[in-house]
Amino acid sequence: MAERAQVASLDALESFRAGLIVFLSKARPALEDICDEVRRTRSWLESDRRVYWENQVRVRSRELEQARQELFGASLSGLRQPTAAHQANVARAQAALRQAEEKVQHTRQWIRELENQTLPLTRQLDQLNSFLAADLVHAVAYLEQIRSTLEAYTQMMPGAALVHPAAAGGTSEGAPGADGAHQPPAGTEVPKV
Repeated sequence: MAERAQVASLDALESFRAGLIVFLSKARPALEDICDEVRRTRSWLESDRRVYWENQVRVRSRELEQARQELFGASLSGLRQPTAAHQANVARAQAALRQAEEKVQHTRQWIRELENQTLPLTRQLDQLNSFLAADLVHAVAYLEQIRSTLEAYTQMMPGAALVHPAAAGGTSEGAPGADGAHQPPAGTEVPKV
């Protein structure tokens, strides 16, 4: 003889479903923020910093050339000797150019490194986002369908009110019998399947 289902609480199912909806509403924007931050960082390195330092190399190259021309002009003119200030200007311009060239190299290195470090992780984030967008949304709908089905079941069965553990108290109705199987409340007819 088949027993009827012991539906203890539809509230627990609805509470879980509501919690899943809250989780989805917070997790998806967080994942999108992470992906956006990675894209912004990559764009900043490629479009802003790389371009800035490449322009600085050009500007500082011109400044170095100008400082060398001034030093050369001072040494060619018989009227004055190249001064320490001219030599210091050349040295300062060379150091500035070296710094800009190093920054270009570091920026290019960071662009490669960022891509190598973030690509596997962003793929995982994309998979997780797909899971959240598709599978968990379907799970929320499925939980609602289960709740509706169980609610219809409890209303369909004669005397099949929801059994709340707190309401059942210490009564033996609906409690496991000697063989460990749940026994229906006294006077309840068990449907045959």
